[in-house]
Amino acid sequence: MKTERDMKKQIVISDKVVNMSTILCFNFFIFFSIIPTLVSANFAIDGKVIELEDSNFDSAISTFDFVLVDFYAPWCGHCKSLSPELDAAAPVLAQLKKPIVIAKIDADKYRRVGDKYEIDGFPTLKVFLHGVPTDYYGPRKADVLVRFLKKFVAPDVASLESDGDISNFVEEAGTFFPMFLGFGMNESMISELAIKYKKRAWFAVAKGFSDTVMDLYDFDKVPALVSLHPTYDERNIFYGPFDDQFLEEFVKQNLMPLCLPINPETLKLLRDEERKIVLTLVDDSQEEKSKQLVKILKAAASANRDYLFAYVGLQQFPDFVETFGISKSSELPKMVVWDGNEEYFTVIDADRIGEDDQGSEVSRFLEGYKEGRTVSKKINGPSFMQFLNSMIGFKLIIIVVFVVAVMMLIQTVGNNEEDVPRRPPSRPDSGEVERPADKED
Repeated sequence: MKTERDMKKQIVISDKVVNMSTILCFNFFIFFSIIPTLVSANFAIDGKVIELEDSNFDSAISTFDFVLVDFYAPWCGHCKSLSPELDAAAPVLAQLKKPIVIAKIDADKYRRVGDKYEIDGFPTLKVFLHGVPTDYYGPRKADVLVRFLKKFVAPDVASLESDGDISNFVEEAGTFFPMFLGFGMNESMISELAIKYKKRAWFAVAKGFSDTVMDLYDFDKVPALVSLHPTYDERNIFYGPFDDQFLEEFVKQNLMPLCLPINPETLKLLRDEERKIVLTLVDDSQEEKSKQLVKILKAAASANRDYLFAYVGLQQFPDFVETFGISKSSELPKMVVWDGNEEYFTVIDADRIGEDDQGSEVSRFLEGYKEGRTVSKKINGPSFMQFLNSMIGFKLIIIVVFVVAVMMLIQTVGNNEEDVPRRPPSRPDSGEVERPADKED
């Protein structure tokens, strides 16, 4: 039987246990609270590409405001070619006023991370802006990659005070993105558009400029918004009205050149395109007669800005051209109107372009389309998004077929077990499903 003294002693011990538990819980709370800080401290902006793993990927992404991540596989040849370019770009980007960190992770080994960000082709690049990922489709050579990434940390609207500032801005911007230069305009007039289209174009307002600049950019009054597409040597001037609707329409129309050449890289630009695409299919886009036709198409595009005009050569991009029912025996050039996905339209008796008076034939095609004298067709093969992701298409099909087969097998086994309830269920030999080794870059 316990004495009063024993009971008091037990109470004291219990209090100590409770206090000790409280202290331990508090210490655990403090410990786990500072873990992210301790982990983050392991990363430094030192101009080197950071090698990440499954365990520290999320911490790295949350540590830095701007991170370019290379999701690679050790066996991938293109990944090996890209690696030295990233090594060369990393120290330059680390020295920016707002540094950009380059990191990489073996997404074939660390599948949790790879699956989370839907990585199925290698290398895949993504830019993480304050932890939010966006696909990177820009150049992959070190010098132009640096110029491209500077866009993500640049001001939404650059303020230019002189002719020299304008010249430096255009040179630094490079040729990959279009530019919109406002002359005699207040920054607030385009600030919302600059934020909205920050990933697709440069924006600036010139507060000080000379008559020489006006002559150079071919505008004769202010306010004026000048769009430049250096890659395609194109310039367009907008004099207003400067309300939101008309201003944004001008910006949207000039994010693309008048007539876009379709290839595996430019095809990616069509992801966000809302207009129907007037697509001209030629045999060889490098031939002189094709180049002359492109000039005619540009003139038509200038008068029909509600459509995006584009062209593609069968010899340059056969896989894409053949989805429109074109073969080596087809008579080209030919025009279609494409919705950017699975459907396209031919114009009855007007889709073929001869060698004589091509300007009239292009006009006749457009008139026929607008009047509805069309035939709707489906592209042969995958949809646009599937085609664009053709590197992963076959893998995805294999995975889906495999999953369906496994589900059918499980269902069959389950049904058999129900039919023969007295037979004890056999346990299959366990085994790990082997990952296919024949991956595509």
